[in-house]
Amino acid sequence: MSGRQHRETEIARQIRARGLAAGRSLALIADEIHLACGPKFGTTKIKAHRLSNGIALADVIEQVRALFERDGKSVPGIGETLLSAYESGLKKPGPEYLHYLCSVYRVEPAALGYEGPCICGHGHGMPGNVRSCDFEEGIPDTSPNVRELWIQPDGGPSADGGEEDENVLRRTLLKILTVGTGAVALDGPMLGAVENIRRHMDETMASATVSPAMLDQWEETTTGFGRQYMNAPPLRLLCDVLLEFSTVRKAMERRQPVDIQERLCRMTAQLSGLCGMIMIDLGDHRMARSFFRTGRTAADETGDRALRAWVSAREALVPLYYGDPREALALAKKSRDMAGHTPCAAKTMAPVVEARALAMLAGNAGAKKEVVDQAKRALSRARAAFAQMSTSDQEDPAFGYTERQLYFYQGDVLVKLGQTLEADVILEQALGKYSNEDLLDQTLIRFDRAQCRLIEGEVEEALDMGRKAIELIEPEYRTELLMRPAHNLLKAVQAKYGETPALTAYRECLQSAPVDTESAAAAAAAAAAAIAAIERDRQQT
Repeated sequence: MSGRQHRETEIARQIRARGLAAGRSLALIADEIHLACGPKFGTTKIKAHRLSNGIALADVIEQVRALFERDGKSVPGIGETLLSAYESGLKKPGPEYLHYLCSVYRVEPAALGYEGPCICGHGHGMPGNVRSCDFEEGIPDTSPNVRELWIQPDGGPSADGGEEDENVLRRTLLKILTVGTGAVALDGPMLGAVENIRRHMDETMASATVSPAMLDQWEETTTGFGRQYMNAPPLRLLCDVLLEFSTVRKAMERRQPVDIQERLCRMTAQLSGLCGMIMIDLGDHRMARSFFRTGRTAADETGDRALRAWVSAREALVPLYYGDPREALALAKKSRDMAGHTPCAAKTMAPVVEARALAMLAGNAGAKKEVVDQAKRALSRARAAFAQMSTSDQEDPAFGYTERQLYFYQGDVLVKLGQTLEADVILEQALGKYSNEDLLDQTLIRFDRAQCRLIEGEVEEALDMGRKAIELIEPEYRTELLMRPAHNLLKAVQAKYGETPALTAYRECLQSAPVDTESAAAAAAAAAAAIAAIERDRQQT
């Protein structure tokens, strides 16, 4: 030990002795040591706490290892050299090591000189509050290294305006990984985080330099989310999309070069639109509209007619499902006008939405044949526009439009127009074009076919087809949008035929929603292992 270090230790020992004699806590003694030795010897707060405890580096290491062992984790790689680097300020402990150092000294990260709060979400001042698996009641620690999912507790300021909202999403995502989507609700805090992230994007859009490689990566990720849209559990996908959305927002906090800004705005429009689509699935039409509004703002910045038209066409689905079909018709026409003569997804999608809106209005229209003819002409325009689309757009179910989607919605229009024979043939063809992908559409097709049977008076067969469709839906996919036709089928049968044994059996099937906890646990373990493999080296050094 050098003379400087010896003098530092002697002063700390004297302060510790006087503090203990006066009955002061170790935390207060550490503050006194830091105030006295910091200016003279550069004593850091974390070192002051070790000195206040009167222990050596080796003692701290052994305590950390003991806590790891207690929590059923493998022996950590922390040693005296690494801890000395923390105390000298040359390195900063990762979230997990910081948690255990706080546990050793029974203080919060701020007391050790680090930004907090701790990943565990609890205080360290009293025994019993230091287990890493206790940070969220009922959520086990599935892996010692799931660091991307660690969160801050509710309340309290964060360094970034959206960090707390991201933490809410990470909490939701961790719950999904550990207990399954069926146990996670779209509650107030979650909706608040969703809205805050969208609002932050609005606030920073006009005000952000990113490498081309990073932009390429973000664009690939955005495209990947589009491919997952029809198949991934909606709430899980929403968390993933919003975390990427928040990352893009941070890149836009400072004005970027024009070409980079345009690419960021394009991603913002796509991610906003995707969030709006998921919100439609989850049944929150107000939030869906908010996201589409953000998407329009971003798309307008790009000047891309096809992108602007795509956002409007997707937005038209909000009133189509949850509002007035006339509004959907107006938005679809607006999208068609935006697209102009540009071959793009919206040029196909917009007339399909027109046809669906017209079909929904046909029952109340005075001249039904005229409405039917208008709907069929719109479908004809959609087929012609589809033939002009690029191959990549024809294979993208979210940002483009696929042939199977075109068949599905053509059949859906015919069902709503009451032309069941033609509709059933087309819907059967549509279903044959799907394999294991696009689970959302396949379920809606099955309910459309059940409606055909009901219109034809084949009640028991209609209910049987509806029941089979329900049984094929995993609990995590039972969204408002997907289950709406199931409930509509029940109401239609009850209104026309009253209570029947078949209807009772169908209702029981509709009310049952088993949760596959084993699959959820397996998914949690797989996800935790993947994250651990990526983060282990970076976070522990």
